[in-house]
Amino acid sequence: MPDIRGSFSADMLAFEKQAMLSGYKVIAGVDEAGRGPLAGPVVSAAVVLPDSFDVPGINDSKKLSEKKRETLFPVIQNHAIAFGIGMADHEEIDRINILQASLLSMKRAVEDLQVRPDYLLIDGKFTINSTIDQRSVIKGDALSLSIAAASIIAKVTRDRIMAELDLQYPEYGLKRHKGYPTKAHKEAILTHGPCPVHRKSFKGVKDI
Repeated sequence: MPDIRGSFSADMLAFEKQAMLSGYKVIAGVDEAGRGPLAGPVVSAAVVLPDSFDVPGINDSKKLSEKKRETLFPVIQNHAIAFGIGMADHEEIDRINILQASLLSMKRAVEDLQVRPDYLLIDGKFTINSTIDQRSVIKGDALSLSIAAASIIAKVTRDRIMAELDLQYPEYGLKRHKGYPTKAHKEAILTHGPCPVHRKSFKGVKDI
């Protein structure tokens, strides 16, 4: 049985090791970014790490600085066996609600992997619509190395999308707050009205 070692606490590897002891060989961690913002897509990533993965600093993306996430982003991509990206845009979020859109983006991230995993570790309370064996892990981005790596890929990818959208709609400050409901963002919506990428079903947008 392969042994995953590296610069991490044993706790961050517990779910991966448990899956491996159950006979699974290709384990993908899956996480999303962007459930709370008032604008833009929800973006998910799926990451399959090698047994020899040894990159210090991997953690829940929310606990890392933007600079640290940007540093780790290419390192994870270069060392991963495979990674996939999936997203659901603002229109899908409005149509099927943010929870279903998040799960859909996770499904798309798994489908985007260059290799097919035989086990999924999904961040949160819910599993996704897939025939692949899987387990949901509450606060998984702080408990599983694979999910933490996915959280960084998802967060950086979404932040870059929001920076691009900021060029189209500079009056809203999307690059700065990434679409989250900050005071400045809410004031910009009141001043200019919602832009095309705002989530019209969200409080703070639909009531304007």
